[in-house]
Amino acid sequence: MKKGKAIGFQYFQEKLIQKNNIRQPFKIEDMFMPKRTDIKKVLIIGSGAIKIGQATEFDYSGSQACKTLRKLGYEIVLVNSNPATIMTDPVMADHTYIEPLTPDCLAAIIEKERPDALLPNLGGQTALNLAISLHDQGILEKYHVEVIGVDLNAIKRGEDRIIFKETMNSIGIPMARSKECYSVEEGAKIAAEYGYPVCLRPAFTMGGTGGGLVFNVEELQEVLQRGLDASLIHQVLVEEAVIGWEELELEVVRDASG
Repeated sequence: MKKGKAIGFQYFQEKLIQKNNIRQPFKIEDMFMPKRTDIKKVLIIGSGAIKIGQATEFDYSGSQACKTLRKLGYEIVLVNSNPATIMTDPVMADHTYIEPLTPDCLAAIIEKERPDALLPNLGGQTALNLAISLHDQGILEKYHVEVIGVDLNAIKRGEDRIIFKETMNSIGIPMARSKECYSVEEGAKIAAEYGYPVCLRPAFTMGGTGGGLVFNVEELQEVLQRGLDASLIHQVLVEEAVIGWEELELEVVRDASG
């Protein structure tokens, strides 16, 4: 390709056809998932207050989801506690609720609106935690609401420190020594066993909110209490520190077939 020549959609389309040996005629619709015709009304949960770790990117993603889904013909029910957002603009959703983001409020809205599906992954940790709570309380099953866009079991495997540890062990991935605790006293005993410093990892918090490295028992008492309060299930993993180790991060995208 000559220097300065613009790369257009046709170029990528041709490369896609060549790489995947797609038969002609090729339509752009073939690149996308088919529309769900069994779903008519979708509930979207916002992220609530704009704060560190859960900021305006969720407002953007939520508002874009509202626009896109409405354009496709779906009826949108939006719930968010923060009125100072783009997604709560009256033109974004068919039904907008500015209410506290709690399981009880969501349950009442679901009972009234009877959505076919819940899309929780556009509201950050707040919406994901609410989806799990609604599922565990039987609200989603009671009103026949399907969770779309995310696998709740996958959330639990990634957020619940015990389940995550068990998952890693089941596939043979070595991990630092760790134990879960549900009180400051319990965590202090684990830290004394491993030796300081230790890493505190609260379950079900955005980006490790409430956790961190602690180097003595005084720091542990303060940080661990904060982590227990922040955790949805009041659980913190006490893990031996690996300070000085080299960290390599790898992100992989795969489909259901591997």
